[in-house]
Amino acid sequence: MACVPSAGVAHFLFSESGGVCGDATSARFLLSNASGEAKPGRLLALMGPSGSGKTTLLNVLAGQLTASPSLHLSGFLYINGRSVSEGGYKIAYVRQEDLFFSQLTVRETLSLAAELQLPDMLTPERKESYVNDLLFRLGLVNCADSIVGDAKIRGISGGEKKRLSLACELLASPSIIFADEPTTGLDAFQAEKVMETLRQLAEDGHTVICSIHQPRGSVYGKFDDIVLLSEGEVVYMGPAKEEPLTYFASLGYHCPDHVNPAEFLADLISVDYSSSESVKSSQKRIENLIEEFSNKVTLTECDSSLTKPEGSEFSAKLIKKSGIKHRRGWWRQFRLLFKRAWMQAFRDGPTNKVRARMSVASAIIFGSVFWRMGKSQTSIQDRMGLLQVTAINTAMAALTKTVGVFPKERAIVDRERTKGSYALGPYLSSKLLAEIPIGAAFPLIFGSILYPMAKLHPTISRFAKFCGIVTVESFAASAMGLTVGAMVPTTEAAMALGPSLMTVFIVFGGYYVNPDNTPVIFRWIPKVSLIRWAFQGLCINEFKGLKFEQHHSYDIQTGEQALERFSLGGIRIADTLAAQGRILMFWYWLTYLLLKKNRPKYQQLLPPSEEDQTKQKRGAAPSSQHLRHEMIPTSRGNIIISRPKPITLKQYNQIG
Repeated sequence: MACVPSAGVAHFLFSESGGVCGDATSARFLLSNASGEAKPGRLLALMGPSGSGKTTLLNVLAGQLTASPSLHLSGFLYINGRSVSEGGYKIAYVRQEDLFFSQLTVRETLSLAAELQLPDMLTPERKESYVNDLLFRLGLVNCADSIVGDAKIRGISGGEKKRLSLACELLASPSIIFADEPTTGLDAFQAEKVMETLRQLAEDGHTVICSIHQPRGSVYGKFDDIVLLSEGEVVYMGPAKEEPLTYFASLGYHCPDHVNPAEFLADLISVDYSSSESVKSSQKRIENLIEEFSNKVTLTECDSSLTKPEGSEFSAKLIKKSGIKHRRGWWRQFRLLFKRAWMQAFRDGPTNKVRARMSVASAIIFGSVFWRMGKSQTSIQDRMGLLQVTAINTAMAALTKTVGVFPKERAIVDRERTKGSYALGPYLSSKLLAEIPIGAAFPLIFGSILYPMAKLHPTISRFAKFCGIVTVESFAASAMGLTVGAMVPTTEAAMALGPSLMTVFIVFGGYYVNPDNTPVIFRWIPKVSLIRWAFQGLCINEFKGLKFEQHHSYDIQTGEQALERFSLGGIRIADTLAAQGRILMFWYWLTYLLLKKNRPKYQQLLPPSEEDQTKQKRGAAPSSQHLRHEMIPTSRGNIIISRPKPITLKQYNQIG
């Protein structure tokens, strides 16, 4: 069995120092006194009630704090005596939400991640051995060939997904592992197994830091060190066994017998909102605890530990070496991503079955309504109505399918691109090509049933053109769905925006408003409406060569006359297909730009200014022109945010 490469030990020291941004009336501290250290071979837990700043601090330490113009972050982070600004170190960040492609198995997920992240110098056999070793170490061997699944498809358990997230992060051989509330949503057994995995990783030499809300006793016993946070300030930092109980007992707060220490500590640093009196008393208690710990840990002690280089010559070389990028070439990325997109598309049985049934049902309903249309004058309106609903149904089916799944997929892609696994070009190209076969199947099913039922133009060539037009329209609508999904942050927002935009294109689709009567300021809309070009192509394909029954001199005799009367003639079917192709590429191009623009950006850690440090030593607030006088920072560190209205720490953490 291959050994998983180690990135070396990492001694992690941190101290956020003063920072201010924005308007004087809305500046607010998110963290204060956020100083401490995490040692290799030890599991450090950030504990505290909801809104205490656990996730915020974890994001700061991992360099994953979402950037904001109103946020100022400054301080010091050292790894083995070297500032993190020098780069070249590897971290793993296991987020609270586990996101994977649901149709891939555990082994396929990990193998693909290995292909994208591991260097080319490793042979395929070595990579496979590496993957097998991770599966064994993290207890995933028994479920290695099970699909991951999601909320709609049953797959592996929540604990197994969490360990799979860990396995994917460990591929990069990180020295430091961050885990954001890894036990949230898990039952006691799965939570125990996840924490045991983190415990084992720490014993293997990794520096492990996790945030956790209120662990049970058996989970708490796995921690080596803890940081207790309340209202964004450190109440205690140090060993997790008996030391915190001894420390708080010296302050007059004794843990009752037979009480879980984790529960005692959580109650001690939480605000009791049961009554106004309890709120005041608990806040007073927390303020006293913060002050006591602040007096216990001096700024001098913190500075001396931060400035002491602890990295050996070996670790310095190792950090430098670990900064080498191993991104695959364009075609290699494309091949790997195409394989993943293909498996995801073809294995999605529930979705494909629903789409197939909807195609059959829609075709039968429309075919029954427009059954065996003849050549009467009224059939002209019927044919155009059928072709219009065909264009609308095809576009809406493709759009809603895409906007329903892409926002979640985008979150996965954003995470993978943050790690530098691949570029956007190969991803979008592979997605487009991989979905062509399955995407073309449903318009073909729809057309094969509807065409004979409605007795449309009865030639093989016309039927082939009919299917070709609706297929290209389906791809263009899917591309539009990608753009909508890249434009908004949630599936709910995408489901609201997508159909609304499509409604505009339907109105200007050539059936409800004659193109010649469209107001000048709106004449650009029909040119970009995929409904219009699909409808016009279908009409040209259907009406050319048809002759209708004539009862009056003013009746329409030929299909060409019908096209001319409704301003749908004058171009070829090839022109409508080319227009739809241009629309498809436009939406893909716009998706590319949006994904590139909306790529997650993280707040940069800035060194504190000399002015701020001088004012801190005097006990004054840094950048006082931006901060109310009564908001004086503590001696070691602050993260401050400003908004039009003050927000609570809990609200900010929920946003982040």
